[in-house]
Amino acid sequence: MTPEVKAKIEKLVNENKIMVFMKGSKLMPQCGFSNNVVQILNTLGVPFETADVLADPEIRQGIKEYSNWPTIPQIYINGEFVGGSDLAIELYQSGELQQMAEVALAS
Repeated sequence: MTPEVKAKIEKLVNENKIMVFMKGSKLMPQCGFSNNVVQILNTLGVPFETADVLADPEIRQGIKEYSNWPTIPQIYINGEFVGGSDLAIELYQSGELQQMAEVALAS
């Protein structure tokens, strides 16, 4: 990963309380796993931003190296890597995701 790509990823992660790197956008997810994450966050009613990894191959590869996580989507809350679709579902069902989002938005 180039320093430029790393800086771009860090800027997105740090400037957005809830940031999702996904295939497609929040208005038009391009895979089922990305859609799951969008639906969960929409259900929570929290503001979030997305980056379409299909539109930027450097980000698509770079985010995997940045998080040391092999799959997309990837969720960041308050600058911290949370996980992907499966973890989002588990955290949502336990109520933890809502707590994490509320703490991030309150800070």
